[in-house]
Amino acid sequence: MGKKVVVKLHSLIKKHNISMRELGRLADIRPAALNALANQKRRRVELLHIEKIAKALNISDMNEILLLKDIDEDENEHDESPL
Repeated sequence: MGKKVVVKLHSLIKKHNISMRELGRLADIRPAALNALANQKRRRVELLHIEKIAKALNISDMNEILLLKDIDEDENEHDESPL
């Protein structure tokens, strides 16, 4: 069993009732970069992006943005369902 960092953007935009495009505008992050983060397509997470998202959504606890998840080798790594 391994560990995976999950960026919880889908649940954040739903919670804050905004679109991914609007979050990109507020955080000054390209929508393509946000989509890659949201869909777990990036192997590296830019801390600057996390800081910008936190500032845009007025988040003070990074646990609202990130989750460290246990994964099995055959588990779907693109799943954000434990949220």
